Amino acid sequence: MSEVRRWVLHVDLDQFIAAVEVLRRPELAGLPVVVGGRGDPTERGVVSTASYEARAFGVGSGMPLRTAARKCPDAVFLPVDKPAYDAASAQVMDTLRSFDVPVEVLGWDEAFLAVSTDDPEAFAADLRAAVLESTRLHCSVGIGDNKLQAKIATDFGKPRGVHRLTSRTWFEQLGDRPTDALWGIGRKTAAKLAELDIHTVSELAGTDARLLADRLGPTMGPWYRRLGRGVDSSPVDATPYPARGHGRETTFQHDQTDWTLVADAVRQLAGQVTADIGEEARPAVRVGIKLRYAPFETRTRSLTLPIPTSEVADITAAALELLTRFDQTRAVRLVGVRAEMAEPSPQR
Repeated sequence: MSEVRRWVLHVDLDQFIAAVEVLRRPELAGLPVVVGGRGDPTERGVVSTASYEARAFGVGSGMPLRTAARKCPDAVFLPVDKPAYDAASAQVMDTLRSFDVPVEVLGWDEAFLAVSTDDPEAFAADLRAAVLESTRLHCSVGIGDNKLQAKIATDFGKPRGVHRLTSRTWFEQLGDRPTDALWGIGRKTAAKLAELDIHTVSELAGTDARLLADRLGPTMGPWYRRLGRGVDSSPVDATPYPARGHGRETTFQHDQTDWTLVADAVRQLAGQVTADIGEEARPAVRVGIKLRYAPFETRTRSLTLPIPTSEVADITAAALELLTRFDQTRAVRLVGVRAEMAEPSPQR
């Protein structure tokens, strides 16, 4: 009989945004679907998600819509509908919480669960079935001794599957894989490791921690070695994470040289951001502006407000003041406004 023990499970919705859209438009099932921007591939915008059928053509998240259209001209392009995804995500997370275990939400389509069971695969199957029944959305589940292992295991189980990756099987499954197969190591870090002749997970795990500390920093170097060994001590934290702030941005369809229109966009964005923080009943303490010059150079400015405020006039005035600190002789591609909020009051 198997022993009841603590496991970490990682639930990841399969092609979440595209799947929500297909539920609303069943005739799109099996077709390459790309969601991004206003759904017009002739406009500036980026891919938020692509269905598996579109991914087969090389379409991926973050790709310009125009590039996606070149790669997959027969794709169906749809605009982003954030409220629909918020609602679907909330339903998924409520379903996971119904199992009465700690649930740490990572975003719209991901969560960790801390589960005590003698059969984690059976528990994972129950999770998948419950999510499918309540939302008609499919998910994959990774099982591990810790969050790092569970997160990586999910990729082995996709789509619509379950996979277990533990300390005992870590090197067997991951040892020969490149370092960027690890959650927390991207292409830039992998390139730095390659300069040290570290190319695989096993090589990273076997590298002297002092060497990594010398080359990559006293904190990050040893941490990367722990990743290579599959070590992660962070708990599954079910505490809701309070947002630090809210931001909105807009991309101009043509490089904008009329700074009066840029200022109009800032006013509109500041109003939207004020409404966003108003829903959380926490005033803004800092305002920031992001500006992207043509063709693709990004600059930011920010300031601390004299007093915390939720007034749209105050936040707009601060944003417009920041706008004057930019070079207004250049063409603008994108502008964004962000408001950082006061810390939430401690619960009594």
